[in-house]
Amino acid sequence: MTSALVSIITPTYNHEKYIMDCIRSAQEQSYTNWEMIIVDDGSTDRTYSIAQDLAKEDSRIQVFTQKNIGIFRLVETYNFALFKSKGKYIAVLEGDDIWLKDKLKLQVESMEVNENHVLSFGKAYSTSSDLKEDYYLTDFSKYSQQTLENNPLGSATQTLLFSNFLVALTVLVRRSTIEKIGGFKQSHNLPLVDLTTWIELSLYGSFSFINAPLGKWRFYAHQITKTYTAEISEGFYKFTLDFYEKENAQFLKSVVSKKQINQHFRKLLVEAHSRSGRYKLIRKDFKGARKNYMKSVFCFGLKEPLWKLRSVIGLFFSFFHADIETFAKKLGKISYK
Repeated sequence: MTSALVSIITPTYNHEKYIMDCIRSAQEQSYTNWEMIIVDDGSTDRTYSIAQDLAKEDSRIQVFTQKNIGIFRLVETYNFALFKSKGKYIAVLEGDDIWLKDKLKLQVESMEVNENHVLSFGKAYSTSSDLKEDYYLTDFSKYSQQTLENNPLGSATQTLLFSNFLVALTVLVRRSTIEKIGGFKQSHNLPLVDLTTWIELSLYGSFSFINAPLGKWRFYAHQITKTYTAEISEGFYKFTLDFYEKENAQFLKSVVSKKQINQHFRKLLVEAHSRSGRYKLIRKDFKGARKNYMKSVFCFGLKEPLWKLRSVIGLFFSFFHADIETFAKKLGKISYK
């Protein structure tokens, strides 16, 4: 069996409830040749001290802390960890996620067989914050094998511009390739580094798809994807247009048009602002919720009428400071999903 070193990059912030589960899931891997680079972004809870205590028991774990710089400078945290790492492969495991025990074993074996693979990924469960209830498992049935394997080159790129099918906690990348693109990428005021980085990597080689569950990611109201739902969609809209213009000559012109991009994101933004309003209602940010709901209803044309109707209902709840979650549960809807 290969003994290639895997570097696990773990950015974390105020994850004291979750960081122990995260680290333990790395320690329980059947593949044992790894190092874990934990970077705490100035947590105000016990995240850093918990990570330090566990690191004292395991020489494979290094823990760093820094003054809080926030998610809009997340790329600095990721690239600091990349600089500190030594592995042939780089894996991402944020502080509130966990892996299943054969995750690294399956991926390293696959990557070692084919040097053209620049990235490996697989399925993941979404789960409750206490890990007691799994909601669903990633479904790749609507994607072609060509897309999942990025073969021919660019097959995955065309899909990633419209739909992110790569769950970050399942991704393992080849170090030489991520160094070739200059490290992790963040742009257009996006509070994330994963999708922009995967798209850049997709121009350099094929993907290894592991058709098995590799980990679990938590659903809870205050995570980044819930806090910045609309901002992520708006930022990625701008990124996609710029990427399209830059790479159009290479392969996109024949299969993707600017009109398609505009139509897709205008529909997406109706939904994104409606969802963002919902998450803000949960957090009792009624003024913020109204702003998102108004944008969902009155902007982006007449697209997505059902989502616009949801936004009208949400707008009503926001004015009366009503508890939308109680109402949703009476209808049998899972909270903030």
